[in-house]
Amino acid sequence: MTELHDGSLFGPGQPCFGCAPDHPAGFRLKFAREGDAVVTRFTPSERYQGPPTIMHGGLVATLADEIAAWAIILLLEKFGFTAQMQGKLHRPIRVGEQIVGRGVIATPGSRVVGVEVELTQGDERAYSGELKFVLLDRAGAERMLGGPLPEAWERFAR
Repeated sequence: MTELHDGSLFGPGQPCFGCAPDHPAGFRLKFAREGDAVVTRFTPSERYQGPPTIMHGGLVATLADEIAAWAIILLLEKFGFTAQMQGKLHRPIRVGEQIVGRGVIATPGSRVVGVEVELTQGDERAYSGELKFVLLDRAGAERMLGGPLPEAWERFAR
């Protein structure tokens, strides 16, 4: 069985909407490394809809952002901060139906990394996008966070 990862990797009580296992309204995503990709499976409930039966577009972008972040975490053993998002919705994403999300490193770099994300639902491509992340050293991450880098995050700093 493939090992699954979630926000508990960064210690207890993580506040992340996308991956914290205890977030009351979050996605609670879990990720697996599959070759050169990071994969997650998620079934959006009605609480995540915009128009009836369709997942809210902003939350689709949130899902893509989280997949890209975990591609950096699991494939590069780094963490980054989202700098740019560009994506296309190819079809509506339905609530109540499983989404398979896949992220791969498209543009490696020492400071900026590009990640391609694809979401499929029912074996059809529903979203594709490229996101750019800035990798920060400890000092840069602390400036971004406005305080000390949590100890569990230290090994992921550039």
